[in-house]
Amino acid sequence: MSDLIRSWVQGANTPETEFPLNNLPYGVFVAADGAPHCGTAIGDMVLDLYALEEASVLGFAGSLQTGSWNAFMALGPTEWARLRQTLTEMLREGSDTQAVVEPHLIPRAGLGLLMPFDVTEYTDFYAGKHHAMNVGTMFRGSENALPPNWLHIPIGYNGRASSVVVAGTDVIRPYGQLKGPNDDAPRFGPSQRFDIELEMGAIVGQPSTGPISVAEAFENIFGYVLLNDWSARDIQAWEYQPLGPFQAKATATTISPWIVTAAALEPFRTSTPEREKPLLDYLTEPGPMLYDIALEVGLAPEGAAETIISRTNYKEMYYSSAQQLAHHTTSGCPMRVGDLLGSGTISGPTRDSRGSLLELSWGGKEPLTLDTGETRSFIEDGDTLTLRGGAQGDGYRIGFGDCFGTLLPAQLVAGLG
Repeated sequence: MSDLIRSWVQGANTPETEFPLNNLPYGVFVAADGAPHCGTAIGDMVLDLYALEEASVLGFAGSLQTGSWNAFMALGPTEWARLRQTLTEMLREGSDTQAVVEPHLIPRAGLGLLMPFDVTEYTDFYAGKHHAMNVGTMFRGSENALPPNWLHIPIGYNGRASSVVVAGTDVIRPYGQLKGPNDDAPRFGPSQRFDIELEMGAIVGQPSTGPISVAEAFENIFGYVLLNDWSARDIQAWEYQPLGPFQAKATATTISPWIVTAAALEPFRTSTPEREKPLLDYLTEPGPMLYDIALEVGLAPEGAAETIISRTNYKEMYYSSAQQLAHHTTSGCPMRVGDLLGSGTISGPTRDSRGSLLELSWGGKEPLTLDTGETRSFIEDGDTLTLRGGAQGDGYRIGFGDCFGTLLPAQLVAGLG
C-alpha cells in the first residue's frame, strides 16, 4: 500500500479528504464565465486544467479545453500517465511550480459540477452474486436462484446513454405499464416500486474493433465512477420477459461527478472470488482486477436526516469490469471512447449490505425502519438517495464525491394514460 503523497494545497493532507494528491480525479466544473472547464479535485480545491493548458503550462493537444474528458481519453495511456505525473509534481509539497499553479486553484465548495464525459454507449451488467442470489430466490426460489448461464458469463444488457446524468440531477418518478398479481390486463400509471441499484461504472478510454483479452480490457479502462441505476421494479416485472429490462431502466442512471482513474486505484487491486465453476479461457484474469472500495447508501426523506441503509464493498463482485469489457467485445462489437459499463448491483452477504431496496425490504415484505421512525419498502417522493465510496490507504482515502439524486413526483404528459 502506498503512502500519502503530501501536497502544498489546502486540505489535501487530511485523512478525512476524499481528494489527496494520491487521487487526482477528473471532472468538469462551471467556470466563472459559465463555460465548462476540465479540472482535478485536490483537497478543498479544484485545479482549472483548461486554464493551465490555455496558459501553455500544460500541453495535451487542446484536449483539456473541450469541456469533456473524451478527447483526453482518446490520447491513450501514455498521455494519461504523463498528465498524472505532471500534476503530481506540480502539486507535491515543495514543488517549484507552486507560484505558477496556485492562481488556477478554485474553492471546491459550491462549485457547479457537470457530466465529466460524454457517454457514448451504456451497458449494464448483472454480475454481483449476492444480488443475483437474492433476486433469484425472491422470484424463483433458492434452488433455481441463478440462471444456468450465470456462473459462466457476465450477463448484461444495452441501456440508454441519453439517460445517464451527473450527481445532483433530480429524477422524476416514471410512468409505465403496471400489472397487479390478480389483474387480467395492465394499467398505465406511475411506478409504485421505484428503486436504486448501488453500482460502480467503468469508463472505456480506448476504442476496440474486435475481441480483446481481459488484460487488454483492463488497460483500456480509463477510470471509475459511482453509479446508481434507478429501477422501476413494477414496470420491470411486467416487461422483462422474454427480452429483459427496457423502460424500467430508462428513467435515469446517476453517476458521481469525479472520474477516479485506474492509476489512482492501483494500490487497491484485489482478486475476484473463487469460481464455483471454471470460466472459459477467454475470461481468465491474469492478475487481481477488482478493487477494495468500501461503499454505502444513504436515504434522506424530504426535510429529514439521512439514514445509512446499506454498507458493502466493490470486491464482492463476481466478475470484474475487465472481464465484462472483454466479453462485450467477443461478438466483434466495437467499443468506443466514453462507453460506460455498469458493474451490476453490489450486494454483500448480510441484509445490511444489500445494494437495492428490493433486497433490503425483500420485495416489500420486510420494510426498513429509518432513523426518523419512518419505514420504506421502496423510494417515496422527496427522498434523496446518496451513494458514497472510497478506498482506504495508510492515512489517506481515495473518494469519488457523492452520487446523489432526489425523486420528484410523476409528471404525466398530457394525452397519455
